[in-house]
Amino acid sequence: MTLPTHARIVVIGGGIIGCSTAYHLARDHKAEVVLLEQGKITSGSTWHAAGLVGQLRASASITRVLKYSVDLYKGLAAETGLDTGWKMTGCLRLATNADRWTEYRRLATTARSFGMEMHLVSPEEVKRMWPLMDTSDLVGASWLPTDGQASPSDITHSLAKGARMHGAQLHEGVTVTGFAMQGRRITAVHTDRGTIRCEKVVNCGGMWAREIGAMAGINVPLQPVKHQYIVTERIEGLSPDAPTLRDPDRRTYFKEEVGGLVMGGYEPNPQGWVQGEIPKDWEFRLFDDDYDHFAQHLEQAIARVPALEKTGVKQMINGAESFTPDGNFILGPAPECANMYVGAGFNAFGIASGGGAGWVLAEWVMRDEAPLDLWVVDIRRFSGLHRDRQWVFDRTMEAYGKHYTIGFPHEEYESGRPRITSPLYRRLKDHRAVFGSKLGWERPNWFAPEGMEPRDLYSMGRQNWFGPVGQEHAHVRDKVGIFDQSSFAKYELSGPGAAEALEWICANRVARAPGRLTYSQLLNSRGGIEADLTVARLSQDRFYIVTGTGFRTHDLAWIADHLPATGCTLTDVTEDWGTLSLMGPMARRVLEKVTAADVSNAAFPFGHMREITIAGADVRALRVTYVGELGWELHTPLSHTAAVFDALMAAGGTDIRPVGYRALESLRLEKGYRAWSSDITPNDTPFEAGLGWAVKLKSDTRFLGRAALEAVQGRPLAKRLAGFTSDPGAVLVGRETILRNGEPVGYLTSGGYGYTVGASIGYGYLRNPAGVTEDWLASGSYALVVAGETLPASLVLKPLHDPEGSRIRA
Repeated sequence: MTLPTHARIVVIGGGIIGCSTAYHLARDHKAEVVLLEQGKITSGSTWHAAGLVGQLRASASITRVLKYSVDLYKGLAAETGLDTGWKMTGCLRLATNADRWTEYRRLATTARSFGMEMHLVSPEEVKRMWPLMDTSDLVGASWLPTDGQASPSDITHSLAKGARMHGAQLHEGVTVTGFAMQGRRITAVHTDRGTIRCEKVVNCGGMWAREIGAMAGINVPLQPVKHQYIVTERIEGLSPDAPTLRDPDRRTYFKEEVGGLVMGGYEPNPQGWVQGEIPKDWEFRLFDDDYDHFAQHLEQAIARVPALEKTGVKQMINGAESFTPDGNFILGPAPECANMYVGAGFNAFGIASGGGAGWVLAEWVMRDEAPLDLWVVDIRRFSGLHRDRQWVFDRTMEAYGKHYTIGFPHEEYESGRPRITSPLYRRLKDHRAVFGSKLGWERPNWFAPEGMEPRDLYSMGRQNWFGPVGQEHAHVRDKVGIFDQSSFAKYELSGPGAAEALEWICANRVARAPGRLTYSQLLNSRGGIEADLTVARLSQDRFYIVTGTGFRTHDLAWIADHLPATGCTLTDVTEDWGTLSLMGPMARRVLEKVTAADVSNAAFPFGHMREITIAGADVRALRVTYVGELGWELHTPLSHTAAVFDALMAAGGTDIRPVGYRALESLRLEKGYRAWSSDITPNDTPFEAGLGWAVKLKSDTRFLGRAALEAVQGRPLAKRLAGFTSDPGAVLVGRETILRNGEPVGYLTSGGYGYTVGASIGYGYLRNPAGVTEDWLASGSYALVVAGETLPASLVLKPLHDPEGSRIRA
């Protein structure tokens, strides 16, 4: 077939993700689509995938994506005439210890929150469902009846046929050699068989996605890893409808296939493949069998299914799969390029994800917005750090090794650390800081008192930092704490068009007088919250923007993508400025000792920014708080951060102490401040989140998302964010089910403990199609389901700790 010279959208890669994306672009959007595959359809990683299809994830949106895959696979054969091999066998996940059982109890609660069916079953019931299994070491298992398995090649060929049926062109044996670029835009795709002019490109290149992206200056941080499984001979007594089986404590998985078993696993010592260029001719190819490395899985599998000891092996599959540094796949618009989208790095979950990933990616490509909150898989969660191939390799190997480990709350990665440190790193270490890592930055999570080892001890209950964090929390409430928040992302927008541009992008009024500071959300066209940040006006045509550490790439890209072509310049200045947050009722007393500037409430009110001098440094002082106490963010030139810290510590004496992010989280929960990516997301509007006060609807100013908000303004809310307090012993981590009068009406988006109020605190959206009215809220009796246990809860609609009248504004 002759290659066309033009297409609206070019999809690169003929694995399950590329074929699914082409199918949905053609079926749902009637788009002019050309798919290019350098080998044959499925010839990269798809053809040798194990084919297990699970649905439950920690994110409601990703769970929805996976549920969509299952629904698609069920009906695809009827549309295309090609069978997908789909079998809804259900899935058993085994638990052999108390921590794993607690994890499953929490997962069962999550499933209920997300509207999925999941049961916890006894070892006796497991034995009945899977008679060939040794269950002597089991505590129990989780049972998801709607999970199953499918044939990766069959699904992909069915999707490919469906794409053709709806008008897409699929071309095999075509290698992409580069791109024609005009600024940040791709104008054409160069191949070994000609050039195709296009409007958008979707990079679904699997293992080659990194190299394809690099041709357009785009970083796709993934690493191919050798993943092995075996296919056994027939096993007497194995039912063809046997559930798929995951045995994470033994790091193995099983599924029935033609009377035998497919068995593989995730070892703690994985074998990464090349860090450089992947051979272009790696088509339907495998690595040599490596039984020495696989022996660790065989040993564990035989202990679980003793019949395997006397069962022959028909085939070993040792193939390359693309893995990522955090174990989540990669979707969305590349921040470096205005019209390339990526769908890659599926961590051996490509078959489970394929149908849904193609659906959301097609929507994203056509609308230039994600249809759901897809932050956990958004390519913009990465940064320049992820261009370091060795760092990506090391972190990906660690993530692979954690694939089946227990998911303890607040667990940190260890590889590649420390990578980025603030000038205070050594000082805080001397104060016995225990650090966490965010986008490469080392950040103090908590401080160990003398006599206590400064390291995290993970558990499913209260962890070892619970007491020390309570002391930090109390110190901020009573005196003053200093937080090193130098990792904050910081940008400057300057030029004659800067104010007008920000007024379009921001939902709140930010073009105030110089010296004013504004909290604002950035909204999508649906009125959902794509970001929240603070904007300080430095001068008539210059603004200083501050946002969270992990959102650096995302927020910068969102702003850049919505700026006019001329009239302003956006610059990332994160590494230019350190940030010290001085928070607590004694904050002004300390600040007055280190600066000649007038920091009284009259001269320096809340919501303002002043340039002051501390320890010889010109500091941008922002009067703002995230903890519910009087406070300032002090943005100082990075090289002066240590000197300013030393001056503040000396001025505060025994009244001041460094405080970490664990206490910050507890403090903000009591105040009721929202956290983006959990409490507020692209799925949620400011009205639903209780942030309507920060939206400029009373003005005539146009802004992105305004039309969507005006369409629902004044109507009853179908969902609304609310707070809850519950048993002080309850460990709330988010996704716990909210019950109203015994019926599920939502789930927690964030949770923790409030040391001032002496209760566990959670926030979550209550849902009622008829409207979440004041009467409906007041007439309900509430409870939370925590790891399967129902606990009474009190509804909270105002901040639990609110010193606003006397402290924040005084």
